[in-house]
Amino acid sequence: MNQQEIKQLETELWDSANSLRANSKLTAAEYKDPVLGLILLRYAQNRYDQAKVKIEGSIPEGPRGKRAATKDDFLAAGAMMLPEKSQFDYLANLPEQEPLDEAINEAMKLIEEAYPDLAGVLPRNYQELDTDLLRELIRVFNKDAVKSISGDVFGRIYEFFLMKFSMDGAGAQEGGEFFTPPSLVQLIVNMIKPDHGVIHDPACGSAGMFVQTGHFIQEQDKDASVNQKITCYGTELKSNNTRLAKMNLAIHGIEGKIIESNSFYSDPHALVGQCDFVMANPPFNVSKIDKNKDYVKTDARLFADIGIPKADNGNYMWIQYFYHYLNNQGRAGFVMASSATDAGNSEKDIRQKLVETGAVDCIVAVGNNFFYTRSLPCHVWFLDKGKIIANQDKILMMDARNTFRVVTNTINDFSPGQLTNFNAIMESYRGDESAIKTAQTIHSKEALKLAKEIAKEINSLRKDCKAIIAAPYIPRSDLKCIECSKNTKNIDFKLCKKCQQTFDKLTKPNFDFSAIATELEELITVEDSTDFEVYQQLNERFSQPVEQLFTLLEQYQTSSDKALADFKALDKDAKASNNNKQLKMQLDANSKLLKTITSALSTHKALLNQEIADYKQRIKDWRSLRSNFPENKYQDVEGLCKIIDRKELAENEYSLSPGRYVGVPVVVDTEFDYLQRFSEIQGRLKLLNDESTILMNGIQAVKLC
Repeated sequence: MNQQEIKQLETELWDSANSLRANSKLTAAEYKDPVLGLILLRYAQNRYDQAKVKIEGSIPEGPRGKRAATKDDFLAAGAMMLPEKSQFDYLANLPEQEPLDEAINEAMKLIEEAYPDLAGVLPRNYQELDTDLLRELIRVFNKDAVKSISGDVFGRIYEFFLMKFSMDGAGAQEGGEFFTPPSLVQLIVNMIKPDHGVIHDPACGSAGMFVQTGHFIQEQDKDASVNQKITCYGTELKSNNTRLAKMNLAIHGIEGKIIESNSFYSDPHALVGQCDFVMANPPFNVSKIDKNKDYVKTDARLFADIGIPKADNGNYMWIQYFYHYLNNQGRAGFVMASSATDAGNSEKDIRQKLVETGAVDCIVAVGNNFFYTRSLPCHVWFLDKGKIIANQDKILMMDARNTFRVVTNTINDFSPGQLTNFNAIMESYRGDESAIKTAQTIHSKEALKLAKEIAKEINSLRKDCKAIIAAPYIPRSDLKCIECSKNTKNIDFKLCKKCQQTFDKLTKPNFDFSAIATELEELITVEDSTDFEVYQQLNERFSQPVEQLFTLLEQYQTSSDKALADFKALDKDAKASNNNKQLKMQLDANSKLLKTITSALSTHKALLNQEIADYKQRIKDWRSLRSNFPENKYQDVEGLCKIIDRKELAENEYSLSPGRYVGVPVVVDTEFDYLQRFSEIQGRLKLLNDESTILMNGIQAVKLC
């Protein structure tokens, strides 16, 4: 299943589940946990079924035959050994007279009993949901397309639902704080590369940092065991978020220790100086922290001399925690309020001390609308206690406020290509001279993959369009004359005038397809290439046939809408006649056929729109990398990135705001006629000056009078 198909399935499942909630009395917050619990059950069933086949095939024959599979066998295969009454199939096939809510609650209870780490984690409040709603939800997650998908795809579906619930503010502390937007998590993971050792998130929310780390490790090596490479420790303040985190780890097969606790007043995992990686998106600007507590005063996670900031917010407490958790080669990546980069007084002193340790590695400024429930900008900080010698006194500043992809009117993110570029800049700064060239190769590879998918989809759409053209609405041989009740199977038979009109309406759509017949015959092929110009040409080539095919779809839609209206009118005529039952059946069948075809074509269109948008974005990001780094080597780029030293930091009062250093880019639109526009402005200015002179002369004349 490719990425576009996964996206399509995610959307279909969400739309189905969300429409059920819309027709109920439940809020998004009340609905979230039960739905996520059902996704976990469905996932567990998939993993169980897939593991069962492998386990049974691997158990050797003994003197008394094969032994029975054990819980340990399933754990080794990364799956749960599900009790029969916890299996999704059992719930889906439950007779209607059986109380479904009790059965699901029992399924969750049995899993918790079998796996103590999940005790108290799974939702067991299904009695609060209407029985019909529950049955429909079971049906949604029991489709054939869902039964066949692998565990990693199901994990992405779970993450997608988490994201959508976050966008609705479902149960989030101050709205959406249990979920960090995927592109920010991906940015952090890409930049610090957490591929081994102890990983800690002291404000872990729904454990998205750990999950993305798992994806990162498996992308590097598909055969790698995540649980053998890393050990995850999380701390979370909110009970509901703690449950979400544990479910999220379970659904991804990641072992981890999540503790519900307040990180300001405790360090439950005792990890100071022991972490290989720290990742976090802590709550910003937390106020009213009790700094008089003995624990705070003696906290080993703070600098001993100036560790407790005077300002009434927790930003610089978090920043110190992240630094002190790291071992002497450790890296950290975390999201922080924009105000922290320039905060004054004691916070400035802490920032200076942190800079002087040499651990501050990179700061990335992020623009508005990246979070689902707030529009404020932020910064992503990166620390590295194991920086190369050449960078001990340096910091990479990146201003990404003008680099983003528009998702909706209120939400932005980073595209995969933009994340590739950021990573290339970071690795170049760290000394990898091949990083930017490697990024070019990644762009080429991903563009080729997208191009082939688009060509396949366009060719499939062409095939469907040709089939529509070739097929009449209904066969003439099945049409019976309304007035004479005779059949048209005899080729010489003449229809009466009324039947001829009916036949014409049913078999001749009101659209001339011949105008694009040649276009429909031409198949698009994509050859392997690494040349940017080839992909740029493909970008332009895709647009023309797709626009023509989309125009065809719109015109066909108009034609089919008219045909449906005609069918309804004919249906009224059919009801007035005793000899037209067959015609009425044909009208009903044809109406359904038109709707089916139109729906199928609309799906093609939606998929193609997304694929082409992704392709255009990839080409845009590739072009940006080429233009900013034409020699395939790092260089400071005005408005984007600059490497600064400690002297420049001191001259700017240890500000860590990238915008202060990288400058503003000069963007020249080569397609804009600046001379013409300048001439127009001069003409307008002259006109205004003339009007001003006339007005002043009038005022002077009045004064003289």
